[in-house]
Amino acid sequence: MIFFGLLGLALLAVAGYVLRGVHHLRKAKRLTAEAEAARTRRADLAVARGFLPGERLDTDHWAPVPHGHGAVLATVRSGDWRAGAAWIEAAGRDWEERRTRVQLLGTEAAEEDAWLRAWRAARPADPAAAAVDADATLTVAAHVRGGLRARAISPEQYRVSHELQARAQVLVQEAQALADPADPTPYILEQPIALGLSYPHERFRALSAEIAERDPKNLSAHVRALRYWGRTWHGSHEEAQAYAREAAALGGPGDLLSLLPLHAYFERETIEDGLDPGVYYKEPEIVAATTAALADVAAAAPGDRRVARVRHMLAWFLYWQDRYPEAVEQFRHVDGHIGTAPWTYAGDPAARYLKARDHSVDRVTPGV
Repeated sequence: MIFFGLLGLALLAVAGYVLRGVHHLRKAKRLTAEAEAARTRRADLAVARGFLPGERLDTDHWAPVPHGHGAVLATVRSGDWRAGAAWIEAAGRDWEERRTRVQLLGTEAAEEDAWLRAWRAARPADPAAAAVDADATLTVAAHVRGGLRARAISPEQYRVSHELQARAQVLVQEAQALADPADPTPYILEQPIALGLSYPHERFRALSAEIAERDPKNLSAHVRALRYWGRTWHGSHEEAQAYAREAAALGGPGDLLSLLPLHAYFERETIEDGLDPGVYYKEPEIVAATTAALADVAAAAPGDRRVARVRHMLAWFLYWQDRYPEAVEQFRHVDGHIGTAPWTYAGDPAARYLKARDHSVDRVTPGV
């Protein structure tokens, strides 16, 4: 009798455990369904307020592609290298635009370079051709590496990538020797080589000095330098933040160098385990940097495409700071093109963007 009594108690205990498990499973399913319903409701609300649905987001570009870019690239793709050469020269001394056009042509040449080979043969002393060649070689190296960190790639991948970067270094030095002395483009192209070939600090500072001598407020160059000084590459969080503060101080209203401290703070949150973004982004110095960037954007020249890069980062910071009306304003400006940080740092950029955007819209929509 005692045995059967104990057995009954054991069976009751097992039954209770199973029932509790079933209860928790049902609760988890209910909570998941409720969360999905809330997400759908917020997404529908955002679309009703004029934002794009997720399937219409462009994850390749951070702003609309300027009119005419596609036509030039198609012409070059057909074999007309002269159109590409003329396009680069048409940028004049807008060094940010010149670097962008070199990079776009380099991406094309990484896929098919017959037109570039013809250009180089016809104009062996053309600095733009050498610059495009260098960028194309770097693009191929990046493809070989596959976006992986050094510890994750195979020895063969590392060897080929290293060889390509060394070749790009030679091409960049050729472009530097041929270029207009005022042109920072071939020096900016050397920055990713400095990352991959592990330039020591003094050599990288010398490279930065060459760029600063030619264009001290070049935003793209400063963002690239910030990567070098970050913990992921050849520095630390402290060095990156110090660099960002010093570089931002070079800018006046509308120069958009206020993006740099935001990038440094964002990189730290991305890399450092244990940081709660809901707390971290509300630190007083980060809130102050966000407010400074808002003022910088307001002072920028109309039509400055770089503003979109700052607005993307501002939207992320304002979302975490619960400054929802200001966040929604940034989302309205950039909605549709999300191919940049902070969204691209997630495995699913669109999901990250939609979560922040739709939550912000939900919080500023009364009575819903």
